[in-house]
This record gives sequence, structure tokens and C-alpha cells, in this order.
Amino acid sequence: MKTCSRALRTSDLGKGSTSNRTTTLSTLPRQRVGKKWTRPTGYDTGLKTYNSLTKQKEPLVLAYSCGPTVYDHAHLGHACSYVRFDIIQRVLSRVFGINVIHVMVITDIDDKIIRRALEKSISPTVLARMYEEEFKNHMLALKVRPPAVYLRVTENIPQIVAFIEGIIRNEHAYATKQGDVYFDIGSIGDRYGKLMGAGDAAGEPGDTEKRDSRDFALWKASKPQEPSWESPWGKGRPGWHIECSTIASSVFGSQLDIHSGGVDLAFPHHENEIAQCEAYHQCGQWGNYFLHSGHLHLKGSAEKMSKSLNNYITIKDFLESYSANEFRMFCLLTKYRSAIDYSDASLNEARSSLATITAFTHDAQAYMRGQLQCQAVQEGALWERLAETKANVVRALADDFDTPRVVNAIMSLVYQGNRHLQPITKPDRSPRSPAVFGAILAYIREVFEVLGVDLLDRKAHSVDSSGTLENVVEQLARFRSDVRAFALSMEDTPPGEPAHASPRPCSEKLPLLKACDTLRKDLASLGVHIRVKFFFAGSQTAVVHQSPQAKRKGERRRAHRCEKELYIE
Repeated sequence: MKTCSRALRTSDLGKGSTSNRTTTLSTLPRQRVGKKWTRPTGYDTGLKTYNSLTKQKEPLVLAYSCGPTVYDHAHLGHACSYVRFDIIQRVLSRVFGINVIHVMVITDIDDKIIRRALEKSISPTVLARMYEEEFKNHMLALKVRPPAVYLRVTENIPQIVAFIEGIIRNEHAYATKQGDVYFDIGSIGDRYGKLMGAGDAAGEPGDTEKRDSRDFALWKASKPQEPSWESPWGKGRPGWHIECSTIASSVFGSQLDIHSGGVDLAFPHHENEIAQCEAYHQCGQWGNYFLHSGHLHLKGSAEKMSKSLNNYITIKDFLESYSANEFRMFCLLTKYRSAIDYSDASLNEARSSLATITAFTHDAQAYMRGQLQCQAVQEGALWERLAETKANVVRALADDFDTPRVVNAIMSLVYQGNRHLQPITKPDRSPRSPAVFGAILAYIREVFEVLGVDLLDRKAHSVDSSGTLENVVEQLARFRSDVRAFALSMEDTPPGEPAHASPRPCSEKLPLLKACDTLRKDLASLGVHIRVKFFFAGSQTAVVHQSPQAKRKGERRRAHRCEKELYIE
């Protein structure tokens, strides 16, 4: 099974309208206009994006994406492409106010599906539905937003047949005696090869009656043990490329804003889609922009992660060790069109970045609640840094969706905030500045929520499904903190020592301190470790860590509260 997503066409953007954009298309029956790119008219989004048609960044005047052949379990190579383009769709809609309509084409009939179904002795339909459902569930687990609608190829056969008939009428395709239909590449001259300059590339193997070795199949004549449908050329089934062109055209008409997909699909799949659609619609430029994501490689390997090379990691196996947030951060740390190396080190970098943001969030919240005493905060400098970060983030996203620059800008803001949150042991009378930290936290959460990273994800920070253990530990840590604060509240100056000497606890309260120490040791033997982090206004914050014994249990959970941090694995 192959999936194709079509990220859509926009007619009402809030800021302007592109409803008249299609009137600028010229009708070019068999006119040979070459490979020159024409900048579309309409709503200028203010973004620049790398266009595979021109091999450079172009202003995005106002989307469509092709996905993997999912005849088996989906792997991280698929996930990387889908997550990256999900990020782009989120940015277009949430940051730049563009109404994006996403339609996904599910290829439920394909050579690979047929072969795998024969191997498993099940029908191609059953096989396709099984992996389609698994694919959808994996995308939800990775927080990839579902499309507006799924369209299956087998449910659009009449439209595909009609589309092929239109190409034949326009004299850009021909049928053979065997009942196959091929696209006639020679009929479009030097217009073929817009993406990869592949005008002389070797074509796919096929019928000896092909006029040109590069000609590709639009319709394949029926073979034994294969599903088939009636057509003017006899029983058969659609070719790989025609299904995407047909369904995209049936939804979006004669012009597409953005076509996206993995870089491996640029040729021949996207190249052939361009040829088919421009031949059918008789237009000079069917797709205005083509965006391609880079491959995912295993560290140290020059080959992309793929099923054919058997060097892949399934999404299911990955999510047993890492979270969806961590994978999305992993994707954000590289540009969407760059190749990306998969390794434990690169995933740990993503995990570390999230942990740094989480730690800053907890300290900032403690400061806002008055539980963290710091030196006077340079509030003006922080407000200025926040405004600068906001501007830098928008500029980075407008420059070909440069998410590494976005993450760097956020991490720099976190670093500046942390510099002001260094705890001191003695309270002073400096005025506090909680508002600026509240604004910083709100902005960081907003940015990552737009990008699909949920910093408040309870699943990643829960200790127990019922919350009972978390609450018990919290109350126990708070009780110990109160008792210890009371024991230290009334202190004496030892006889014979000057008045300015460090006071010591009253002798009557020493048993309370001893009991607190005993409780801490007893909890440690049960896997809960408490240590003093800082004092403020007579209270302490305890940090509760997991024991090695708890770590060996294989659970990885975390909970944080104002008086303590709790780690249980």
C-alpha cells in the first residue's frame, strides 16, 4: 500500500483572497514552453521556501504531499517525512494564518501489495486495510494531525479511467494491443524533467510496444491472480503515478499550490505526476512549489532507512524507548530538506533539550510562586530578550521553515532566563519580577505547541495512572520540610561565642532533625531519595530521586511539584 497526502489549496486566508488565482493559468494545448518556472499570482504569504522546480528559495505565493508505500509496518523514515511536513502545515496555519486543507490518498492497490498478499495468502484488500489502520494509529501516536479526508485508490477507479481518457484525447498517451496504456513522453518534448533534469533518464521496464523506453504506465492490463477493473482498454488496474494525479485534480482542480514528499519521490513519481497533469489540464505549470524532505539515515550509513535495504526501525519499536515529543524535537533540530542521521546520540540531544526546557519551567514556576529566592532580576533585559526571540522565531519560520534556528532562539531565551534564577541561601529585600517569567513560559509553550511538542504532556510526566503515589510522596516531603523548618526556626548562640557566630538549633529540637534524617534514609531504602535543594523563608525544597533498584524496574516516569521533584523509573 502506498499513501499520498495532498496538502491543499487555499482559497480564503483571512489576510487576503486567492480565489481569482486560477484565472491566471494559460491554456497551452501542446505548446512547448520548456522548464521555465512562472511565479504564481495571488496572496504573498511573506515566506520563502526552497522550490525543487527552481533549485532555490522562492517567495511563497500561495498544499500536496506524497508518502511511503505502506505495504508493511511503517518505519521511522516514513515518520520523519510525515512529522516534518506536519510541522510545516502547523506553521502555515498557526503562524501565518493560511487555511490548509489536507487530503490523503491511500494507495490500496499496488505491485508490492499484490506480492505481499500472495505471500500471506490473503486478499490485497485485507492486507491494505490492515496496514492502513496501523499507519493511521502510528501517525496519531506521533501527533501528526489527520487529514480532512482519506481517499482510497480503489474507490476512485472511474475517475482514474476518465483521467487517462482525457490524456489520450489530448494526444499525450497511447494504448497497446495488450491493453496497457502508456504516457507518451516524446509528446511533451523538453518539458519532461522539470524537477531532476531527467529527460534522458532510463524509464521503467514494460511492454515492448512502448514508443520510448521512458514512457510509463497509466493503466496495466490484468494478469492472473491480480485484482482488476473494467476499462475501455480491457480489464486492468491503475499505474502508480496516475492515481495521485487523478485524485489531486479531482479535489484541487488544475493548479496545485505546494506538492511535498520525500526527496526519493521527486523522480520518477513527482516528475511523472507533473507530466500527466499538465498534459490533462493543458497547462504550463500544474504545481507551483515542490518541497522535498531529506532522507533518514542510520548513523554511519550512506543509505537511507528503507524496507528494501532491511535497515529500518519500526515506529512501534521506537516508541517503546522514546516519546513522540522526543522524536519531534529530533526532527526540529535539522532543516526539513536536510538528510538526518538517526542514532542514540542524536535522540539524546533531543531528549536533553526537552529536559533543559522542563527544568527551566519548574524553576521559573517556583520563582513565580515565591518559593525560589534569587538576586534582583534584570526585568527590562528579559523583556527585551523575549521580544527579540519572538521576532527571530518568525523570521526563521519565514525563511524556508528553519526550525533549527527556532529551537536555538528558544534555548538562548531559556539560558538567559536561567541566569536570573540562580538561588541564594539568604532572603533579601529585592523586588520580584514574576510577570516576565510568566510571559516567557507562556511564549515557549505556545511555540512548541504550534510545532506539535506538548510541554505539558501528562503521559511523559506521570508517576502513576491514579496519581496516588505522587500525592503521597508530595505530602510526605512537605511534612518533612515543615518539621525541619520548625526545628531550625529557634536557634541559640553557643556560650563563649560572639553574637555574630552561626547559631545552632535548640537542643530540645535536635530529635526532630534526627527524625527528619532518619525518614530520609528510610525512604532511600524504598527507592525515594530526598535532598535539600535550597531554603527560602523558613521552608525548604526537597528533590526526590529514584534509586538504582527502581531504575531496574524499567519504568520511566517523572513528576514535579513545587516542594520536590520526583523521579521513579
